[in-house]
Amino acid sequence: MRRLGAFFMALSWGLQAIALAGDAASDLQRPRVPPQALAAAQALHNPLPATSEVVERGRALYYGKGFCVACHGRDGRGITDVNPTMLTGALPTDFTQAEWQAARTDGELLWVLQYGSPGTAMASFIPAVLTEEEAWQVIWFVRSLGRP
Repeated sequence: MRRLGAFFMALSWGLQAIALAGDAASDLQRPRVPPQALAAAQALHNPLPATSEVVERGRALYYGKGFCVACHGRDGRGITDVNPTMLTGALPTDFTQAEWQAARTDGELLWVLQYGSPGTAMASFIPAVLTEEEAWQVIWFVRSLGRP
């Protein structure tokens, strides 16, 4: 009887993992910006040049003042060593995924840094933590994580 109970528990966890994986794949394409603000966010372009100096300043902010590393990880893949059933909302974004990089404009990323990401633990960082200029620098660093 114990084996049967363990089997059904394992089956339940496996089905939950499959459902979460499917949700994660479709969630990758779902905009984080509300529909009424999406067009305006997508129209924004990073005003800073993509120089190595700007990317390096963004890297320093990612690991330091912006503390992005706490959730998105040292390599930008997001924290993955957690039990997803213990969390509410989506896991932190994996910035190295080409599909995610292609699906998000710089303006959308700035909007999320300014207002947070509804349905996730991502909070607003502008202006409480980062200035807008610093946010644009972080965005260039995040973009660099998606390059091979």
